Amino acid sequence: MTNHSPQISKFFKWCLGIIFVLTIIYLCTRVNFLFKPLTSFISIVLLPLILSVFFYYLLRPLVDLLERHKLNRSLAIILIYIFIAVILAVFIIGIWPTIRNQMINLVENAPSLFSALSKKVQELEQNGALSPIFPGDANPLSHLTEYLNKGFLFITDYVTGLFSLVSNVTIALFTFPLILFYMLKEGGKFGRKLVSFVPKRFLIAANEVLDDIDSALSSFIVGRVLINLALGVLMYLGFLLIGLPYALLLTVIAVIMNFIPFVGAILSSVPIVIIGFIQSPTVAIWSLIVILLAQQIQDNIISPYVFGKQLDVHPLTVIILVLIGGDLAGITGIVLVIPLYIMVKVIFSKVYLLFYRGKWENL
Repeated sequence: MTNHSPQISKFFKWCLGIIFVLTIIYLCTRVNFLFKPLTSFISIVLLPLILSVFFYYLLRPLVDLLERHKLNRSLAIILIYIFIAVILAVFIIGIWPTIRNQMINLVENAPSLFSALSKKVQELEQNGALSPIFPGDANPLSHLTEYLNKGFLFITDYVTGLFSLVSNVTIALFTFPLILFYMLKEGGKFGRKLVSFVPKRFLIAANEVLDDIDSALSSFIVGRVLINLALGVLMYLGFLLIGLPYALLLTVIAVIMNFIPFVGAILSSVPIVIIGFIQSPTVAIWSLIVILLAQQIQDNIISPYVFGKQLDVHPLTVIILVLIGGDLAGITGIVLVIPLYIMVKVIFSKVYLLFYRGKWENL
């Protein structure tokens, strides 16, 4: 009996600890009005902070490169800012008018496009082309235009809602370059300051964790940008080759949506195939072939070359994480869930090596 008493005591301590934590969480939910200023502050700061972290990892290699060439770090950052301003000016003058015109044209022609799509579906039904796939009355394509109209109205309302948040976006656009400047100037000093609060006996391990997280996030963000740009080039060339309308606009949407893991590639393919189908069924098939070829080149050639094996996340894990992230925090959760998973994975791996590997593997 005495042999099991320490284990029972430890078990009760864990139970009391869990109850204590749950009680604190419950009490916090009862006084949530106290946390409203904090949540408002977080909602304002979150967007510029995410943008700052994203561009920090994207631009830091350039700043480090210029600094290694004996250029002052602050001056290097200013030069990079000037270079980005030139690129934005070229984009606004040379590319944005085409995207804007295609966007306006698409919105203005939406009713006629839906009408043309409905006629195409009716032609396929009358020709009996869909009967082998959807026998009887179980043809979901007959309601396709109705679903698309609802989807178009939803997207319009969503975009209108986004424009109502223009104040938050404006704050982010003005504050994130300042935050980014100081992040790039300080380099890794901020992380070292955080780690300095760790007890001395864990200081080496904490620094290793910080370096691993930093390396993983840098590889993920820079790699994701390079991969998406390569995907955009491949898709745009393919769309031009098959004569797909609104090729540039659809490519930009696909590149942006591809930042959303797993779901983005599927969602961005739907309008591409539909617009191709309105042009002709042949263009729809070719547009789908272009998408699949570009995705295959991305997944099997570009991604392994850019990422290697260091960020090898199983596709099933990605799907589960995306579902959890979307359920907890919507689109923000879907976008942030993979970087958070990478950070948690690095921390748990180090904790396991330090405290549990020897105990568990020797059982």
